[in-house]
Amino acid sequence: MAFVSGVSLGTSRFAGQAVSVRRAKCSGTVMMAMSKSIPFLECPKNLDGRLPGDVGFDPLYLSDNINLQYARASELKHGRICMLAVLGFVVQGIIHLPGPYFSETNPIAAIYKIPIEGWFQIIAFISAIELATFKKNYDGSPPGDYNFDPLNLAKDTATLEKYKENEIVHCRAAMVGWFGFLAQQLVTGQSVVEQLGNMKPLM
Repeated sequence: MAFVSGVSLGTSRFAGQAVSVRRAKCSGTVMMAMSKSIPFLECPKNLDGRLPGDVGFDPLYLSDNINLQYARASELKHGRICMLAVLGFVVQGIIHLPGPYFSETNPIAAIYKIPIEGWFQIIAFISAIELATFKKNYDGSPPGDYNFDPLNLAKDTATLEKYKENEIVHCRAAMVGWFGFLAQQLVTGQSVVEQLGNMKPLM
């Protein structure tokens, strides 16, 4: 490349400008290859912005070896579960269904109140959902899209894309939030609702 550039400089008065433009383009390519979320790391090759919420965050480069559609479907599934779990952590301390199995206000202790029959129902329900949605991960459908929109909120393509972006952001926030709720409960011994009314320092 240096030899070719040297010949060009000797044969044309415009060669200097051409070299400058070429260098600028190369520099621009390097900048485009950097991750938006971690600017000092290269953006993983498969995170090209096609998926909603894609900001190039994959410091371990897992997306280089994992099917990206499957990974996004898993992220949405876990995020949706955590959104329900965050809500459940709060509701557990306020509202209860009638019966001794639902009287525990501590979400962690409530797990041990569930009878064996209840666990069978929970596992059967989860298994049914997994079996019903398994093929969706591999048939080319948009990740996590089960045509579930009973209120018809996504009336057009632009609105649908906006909601997809909002959903993945809330999914990620819920996954972090649920872990925070769990850690707070284990460390302080107080529920989220109790913490709001009685802030207890860790030390």
